[in-house]
Amino acid sequence: MSKVIKFGEDVDGYVIPVLNEREIRAAAGILFVWAFLAIVIAITKGNFAMLKYFILAFLLDFLIRVFISPKFSPTLIIGRWIVRRQVPEYVGAAQKKFAWVIGLIMGLIMLVLVVFVNSYSPITGLICLICLIFLLFESAFGICLGCLFYGWYYGKKAQYCPGEVCEIKDRHEIQKTSWAQIIIALGFIAFIVGSVYLFNEVFSEKPQDLWKILGSGQ
Repeated sequence: MSKVIKFGEDVDGYVIPVLNEREIRAAAGILFVWAFLAIVIAITKGNFAMLKYFILAFLLDFLIRVFISPKFSPTLIIGRWIVRRQVPEYVGAAQKKFAWVIGLIMGLIMLVLVVFVNSYSPITGLICLICLIFLLFESAFGICLGCLFYGWYYGKKAQYCPGEVCEIKDRHEIQKTSWAQIIIALGFIAFIVGSVYLFNEVFSEKPQDLWKILGSGQ
């Protein structure tokens, strides 16, 4: 039974149970896309059906991760298959469990408020936003926001963090950001904001059928 109900894998060279960060990021990407689509449909069409399905699936997936074993989590299994050709990147299991417990708590709150009570409120909206941010940072940047709280809560540094961020070391030259690059990034943001201000009315016009436009020009 201990081989079934176990959090993390024993890997040679690591003194604590670890998980494969690559499959975790893949699973987070899957959940992010589903959650994003469900939330967009709920906001634009007022149809919460897909969001409710997502909450049920999310909750079941995280219950399996936390209380049985991540190796039996459906999304992590799919993620493992997707990245099967990539070299594993091992991370400490302890901080991931802490982060997933946070996700589990949010899922339980959403289950009660959205599925059982069949309601929406600023509370559910805030939880959806937090969930999207957590999943986006994990999948896109490899940053486990929930894992950051692990060190604050337990008062100790986590081991084997993604990208070795737990280790104190100087950044490589390629990782450093110059003032010129910062100005370029800020300029890009200013360009987007300015575009919205200048072209919002034009860009908001409903597109026309291309073939009708071509036909009217003849």
